Amino acid sequence: MTSEPSAPVLSFLGATRTVTGSRFLLETPAARVLVDCGLYQGLKEYRLRNWDPLPIDPSSIDAVVLTHAHVDHCGYLPRLCRGGFAGPVHVTDGTAELCGIVLPDAGHLQEEEAAYANRKGFSKHRPALPLFTEQDARASLRQLARSRFSEPQEIAPGLTMTFRHAGHILGAATITMEIDGPTERRIVFSGDLGRPTHPVLKPPEPVGAADLIVIESTYGDQRHPRDDFGDDLAGLITRTAERGGSVIIPAFAVDRTEVVLFRLRQMFESGTTPQLPVYVDSPMALAALGAYRRALARRSPEVRADCLDGGDPFDTGTLVEVRDVEDSIELNRPRYPSVIISASGMATGGRVVHHLKAMLPDRRNAVALVGFQAAGTRGRTLADGAAHVKMLGRYVPVRAEVVKFDGLSVHADGDELVEWLRTADRDPDGVFIVHGEPRPAEALQSRIRHELNWLAMIPRYRERIRLD
Repeated sequence: MTSEPSAPVLSFLGATRTVTGSRFLLETPAARVLVDCGLYQGLKEYRLRNWDPLPIDPSSIDAVVLTHAHVDHCGYLPRLCRGGFAGPVHVTDGTAELCGIVLPDAGHLQEEEAAYANRKGFSKHRPALPLFTEQDARASLRQLARSRFSEPQEIAPGLTMTFRHAGHILGAATITMEIDGPTERRIVFSGDLGRPTHPVLKPPEPVGAADLIVIESTYGDQRHPRDDFGDDLAGLITRTAERGGSVIIPAFAVDRTEVVLFRLRQMFESGTTPQLPVYVDSPMALAALGAYRRALARRSPEVRADCLDGGDPFDTGTLVEVRDVEDSIELNRPRYPSVIISASGMATGGRVVHHLKAMLPDRRNAVALVGFQAAGTRGRTLADGAAHVKMLGRYVPVRAEVVKFDGLSVHADGDELVEWLRTADRDPDGVFIVHGEPRPAEALQSRIRHELNWLAMIPRYRERIRLD
């Protein structure tokens, strides 16, 4: 994949039949643009792809465009830049701010994992090296170029990009890419599509005019409960408190923590659950919380009007922001019922692992899984009902109550994905289904074919599609 194509081509370099590693390469005879630059997570076979060289020289890419700041959409950027990419990375203001939090943290974790592997000697490589470092991540931030929503911008010869609200996390955007020249085409990338019911962010904007649509399918086979914060979550907190236990919520640091806090505030104010102490124990989550509060303060156009007045929507009245390691360790032995929100959301690392190790063996406690749990992660193991999980080098019995809540998801479900597609101004020539495991991707494909009568395809890894 080194020569310039004679016609526009779209290559799927990630997020094919899996929910991680989003990377889509758009090539024309005059330009190369990478839409999303995500890191693979989860199963080892996917994580190993992070080490594979791209099929093109990174220095030949004219620009990168990011839909949002989740690691599976932006986390490969430091590696790409270190490999020779020197162009601009187009982002919204919110994505720029969150990338400044997420990427250095990802680099720090890469360095920690390499150092641990070297201490324990379990890596095949001598020495084990990080995929990228915190310094690499901070260097890549210098290439971010901020763009506003709804303002078309030429980002490479013959390629014009427009961001529109996706409603998934702060800064999240769908991307409309217009190809000028002999082959005029308009491609819309959904990124991760939010829900009309997000409590803080405005809903996704319509598709508009599109010749081709690239759509995520994380929950393509599901229908989320209509009651988002759910009586079930309130019930779990109540019965856990009654038996003297605490609820651990592994939550993604960006957006999921904010949504959980917003819902807990509603529960406490309505009296549907006891007003317990709420601890947010994640430096990155607290940094992201600050970004959301600043968005509210500057009255960001992404934020729902009803959230702009009325105080801090994330303050439960009992919120404790845990920053010191010593205070985090104390949470492993709670002296009274409480709610502990800690990253990572799939329990693959971070402080939540220590809390789970200490608290899973106690039947009084509970774990609320409030986000997508990818195959191969500890969160997925818990969601599947495992009797024990391995963490920090040893097996830990699972006696605590474990409940999965899809109602708190900020991903569109199957119905919402189809309804978003219906907002297209005209029938597209085709829809490419990405960012989903096989079953949800195939379910969404079937619905698009039968309900919309559109051509729908699930691309293969590294498949190339002509766009003329």
